[in-house]
Parts: sequence; structure tokens; C-alpha cells
Amino acid sequence: MKRSLCICVVLCCTLIGLGSAIRCFSCKDYTGSCSKQRECSYDDACLTLTERGGMTYRQCLKYSDCEYGRLGQMFPQVSSFTFKCCNSDLCNSAPSSAASSVIGLLASVAVMWWCIH
Repeated sequence: MKRSLCICVVLCCTLIGLGSAIRCFSCKDYTGSCSKQRECSYDDACLTLTERGGMTYRQCLKYSDCEYGRLGQMFPQVSSFTFKCCNSDLCNSAPSSAASSVIGLLASVAVMWWCIH
């Protein structure tokens, strides 16, 4: 019984969010303390684009547009930049706010430990 419950919990956690749109931070600033969120389309990714001068753009973007050449066309005012595209909720946050990922990892480990014992 415990094993069946464990399998159900793991499957439910895996299926949560499938087929739904993701949420991304949406702002343009120098501080990295973006809190405005936006619901994206189902085929979007979250973009973090940082220009050499320190300005950071965070927004939804079609995943197919996540390439350096295409972004250069979309952001002609930015001469030199680095970027990251990701496809999970609020994954384009500032690097210091990775606490939710750690909590998710710890919860997964706890469920697996509970299933084994």
C-alpha cells in the first residue's frame, strides 16, 4: 500500500503543470530585483538578457527565438549581451533567488526516502 501511494504521489507531482503556460518575470532594470510576473503563451520560454552595461531584460519569448542572432535583431539597441532561455515557472529570476529550486529538490528527496523506508 505504501509503495502504491508513493508511486501515485510521484506521478501526480510529475504531471502537475504539463500542458500549461509558464510564468516569467517581466522587467528591464539594472538592479536584478524584478518582481513583476507575466503569464506566457504555451510555446514561450523565459528570457534573461544582460547587456554589457548591466541592463537586464526579463520577459516571455518564443522558444524558437532563443538564439544569439535572432535576439540581436529583436534588441538592436543592445550591442553586446549574454542571454539565457529556460522553460519553467519564474526561471528567469535573479541568481540569488534559487530557494524554490532547493525546496523542490529537498521535497523530492524526502518523498523518495519515505518510499524506501
